[in-house]
Amino acid sequence: MSSPAERYAAFRRRKQAEATEFTAFRERLGFELDAFQVQACEAVESGHGVLVAAPTGAGKTVVGEFAVHLGLVTGRKAFYTTPIKALSNQKYLDLVAVHGRDHVGLLTGDTSINGNAPVVVMTTEVLRNMLYAGSDTLQGLGFVVMDEVHYLADRFRGPVWEEVIIHLDPSVQVVSLSATVSNAEEFGEWLTLVRGNTEVVVTETRPVPLWQHMMVGSRLHDLYSAHVDPTDVGPDPPLNPDLLDAIRGAQRTGSAKDSPGRGRGHAGTGRGSGRRGGGRGGHGGRSRHQAGRHGRGGNPRYSARIRPAPRPVVVERLDRDGLLPAIVFVFSRAGCEAAVQQLARSGIRLTTAAEQRRIREIAERAVAGIPPEDLAVLDYDTWSLALERGVAAHHAGLLPVFKEAVEELFTAGLVKVVYATETLALGINMPARSVVLEQLVKWNGSAHVQLTPGEYTQLTGRAGRRGIDVEGHAVVLYSDEIDPVAVAGLASRRTYPLRSAFQPTYNMAVNLLGTMSRTSAREVLESSFAQFQADRGVVGLARQARRHAEAVEGYSEAMQCHLGDFTEYAELRRRLKEREADASKEHAADRRRAARGTLAGLRRGDVVAYRRGRRTAHAVVLQATEILEGPQLEVLTDERQLRTLTSAEVPHGVENVGRVRVPKNLNPRNPAQRRDLASTLRNALAEGRLTMSKGPSPRSGGSGPSGPDADITELRRQIRAHPCHGCAEREDHARWANRWEKAKTEHENLLARIEKRTGTIAQDFDKVCAVLAELGYLAEEDDRTVVTEAGKWLGRVYAEKDLLLAECLRSGAWDELSAAELAAVVSTVVYEARSPEAGGVGALPGGRHGMLGQALSATVSLSNDLSELERLHGVSVTAPVDPGLVSAVHVWATGARLSDALDVAELGAGDFVRWCKQILDVLDQLSVAAPSAGLAVRAHEAMGLVRRGVVAWSSV
Repeated sequence: MSSPAERYAAFRRRKQAEATEFTAFRERLGFELDAFQVQACEAVESGHGVLVAAPTGAGKTVVGEFAVHLGLVTGRKAFYTTPIKALSNQKYLDLVAVHGRDHVGLLTGDTSINGNAPVVVMTTEVLRNMLYAGSDTLQGLGFVVMDEVHYLADRFRGPVWEEVIIHLDPSVQVVSLSATVSNAEEFGEWLTLVRGNTEVVVTETRPVPLWQHMMVGSRLHDLYSAHVDPTDVGPDPPLNPDLLDAIRGAQRTGSAKDSPGRGRGHAGTGRGSGRRGGGRGGHGGRSRHQAGRHGRGGNPRYSARIRPAPRPVVVERLDRDGLLPAIVFVFSRAGCEAAVQQLARSGIRLTTAAEQRRIREIAERAVAGIPPEDLAVLDYDTWSLALERGVAAHHAGLLPVFKEAVEELFTAGLVKVVYATETLALGINMPARSVVLEQLVKWNGSAHVQLTPGEYTQLTGRAGRRGIDVEGHAVVLYSDEIDPVAVAGLASRRTYPLRSAFQPTYNMAVNLLGTMSRTSAREVLESSFAQFQADRGVVGLARQARRHAEAVEGYSEAMQCHLGDFTEYAELRRRLKEREADASKEHAADRRRAARGTLAGLRRGDVVAYRRGRRTAHAVVLQATEILEGPQLEVLTDERQLRTLTSAEVPHGVENVGRVRVPKNLNPRNPAQRRDLASTLRNALAEGRLTMSKGPSPRSGGSGPSGPDADITELRRQIRAHPCHGCAEREDHARWANRWEKAKTEHENLLARIEKRTGTIAQDFDKVCAVLAELGYLAEEDDRTVVTEAGKWLGRVYAEKDLLLAECLRSGAWDELSAAELAAVVSTVVYEARSPEAGGVGALPGGRHGMLGQALSATVSLSNDLSELERLHGVSVTAPVDPGLVSAVHVWATGARLSDALDVAELGAGDFVRWCKQILDVLDQLSVAAPSAGLAVRAHEAMGLVRRGVVAWSSV
């Protein structure tokens, strides 16, 4: 029994708690908060910064919403920042629904709504730009919510987050919301260092338990043994014996069809039914070992390929077991679209008649502002029919209006299956009952790589809708490329460290030096999370270096040869290998030059033969033009196809085999005229009026090496003459030498990293400043670094290629361009093709020597000069410009139809719109930052030319 004094104190505490704003906010929510949400909100109300690290769907945004509430009731502004525009749009609509349009604004670069409101949602880049510009909008700012703050690990967007955190006024409370990371405490320490008292709130508990499954054929099996708790699987959970039996059965039969087994083997929808496949947990260790031997590639006795269950079969199983709605991650835009078509062809229909009517209404409302002729180009009918069946795709290449309609329909439970790339997992609020992974490998832009545990958790975290589902389900489709042990490792690991991607940029440098001394600027940069982590990492690197030193010594002993110095012999072999590789590259370059030569000099009516796969194709030249990469031919093939031939398309070159007459008024887009000309070509070939070439030989694109060069010949002679060449154990020694060389290189790299670690960021800053000084953006006056006039407007240009953009403006390379031409050339500093095989520039108005052609050549030249300067100063080289969208943007900006622009772009509508939005962002900056009034006016005019039709569409 407590004393009267204790009871009175408890009463006082209750009354104080009832009087807090958090209490009022909590009562308005209408649902109970979890302990981590309460802890974080109380920290915010106490005046602390807070870092919340919680799983996807745990409800961490409640903390950000409380900061917004607190800002409104206390008269302080609140900014809610997100990494991507789509998430900003979504959060804007969420906050408008609560606080009304008068109190909430939106700023995303290409959208500005009520920017002076007390609550503004924005992308983090917009806030960074405000900070450097000293915007009046920052007056009275009390709270900044940084949603998805783990984005600071992103190599493109990450540095912006750290800039904001460092430069915000100390009086601003920062509420950081992150996915679960294993080093949240480390990140919290850094936040405390640069922002003051920051409370770290971490939870790994999912509000909706997640069950892990694998589908073998059409049967669902739990991944883990029956006694494993899905909310706490532990570090080495035993696998389900029935799953392993099903996999062995599939390996024996060479297919993943249903195999006999104990029980029904599918998960069902309840916790109990999810364990039907278990029951022999004691065999988990033995089964795990067997899966390790045979789970990848199958039993070596059987070579038949085991593929995942067909997509219609997967959807039917999920539907039968009550596991829809589902998100299926495919990791390929084309794969997403193909999956939707496969389901449509299969006849699957997941919706009722009433749902179909509602879907049709929402889809028609969404596209109401798009012209009918554009809807035909966008294949609206096919898209909407799939929606009515309850199926859709979701990826970055989808038109924004389509993508947002899919999000609305899926969230409303009307669309049941969405095939998506991983971009869907990046903060968009689209939870599902189940998440399916078709594979565990993705393309990262340069190679196919395995999913990391963090990525697996981010993707499967979408499964389980809070307040709707009792549990969520993650399903991996079994094939002979998937090892259940690897799946268990991905699902059970909890090590997802957050690594800074911060590095100084040119824009950052001039903005820092515009407000502080160089010494102060270096100190600011050394306070970054990147430097914080670098300083801590030296101890671990030194430990690694000691291990590598021991390995180098051991390999050196193992490669000793009694006949001579094997280190010397291995060096000769290495040099020979490098020289042979260089020679191969040189010969390939010769072949490319020769291939370009075969395209030169051709004219309208010439018939060319070229290799296409294993056969020879013939085509008649319609137009020959010059682009930056060399000659380009527009041709009509004997199969009535219009093609563009460049040296990249025909690496073996072409052969001129004769001529045919091309009608003067030929319209290549007219099918009948194409058919007639192709018929003329085929008749000429059949009648022998043309040379029936076998096509250029593989070597015809270049002379090929007449023999090994002098360096290669001499190195081979030295190798044969070396004493170690005659050793019977030569190749064994060579293997040890290869290991020694690799370990030695790694050891040297580690030592270099250790040497560089202290002050790394400041050293990079000095290199960036050296480039800027050489170009005249910085100068030295009275022993201090000052920003020149050119540097001041560089400080107003925010783009990945900021310095190149500034150089183009300062050099006058774009001064004579029309508005449409300016939009086109701006695309070169924005656009990046998704693959190196993408097409070239295409036809330019006025040709290569016209205004746009000259501006394009000057832009490429400036880009190359800048790259050389960066290499000289040891700065990370800016990516080269990509002219692949120039012609398409020019066509669009001169008023062409969407279909024409897309034909030229060779892109999907969604990608084209996305790049146009980024072009608009840069044009908007130029309309303010351009060094001449005329160029600023044309930039503003160009914005109007680009922002039309589907590009102008916005949901907010």
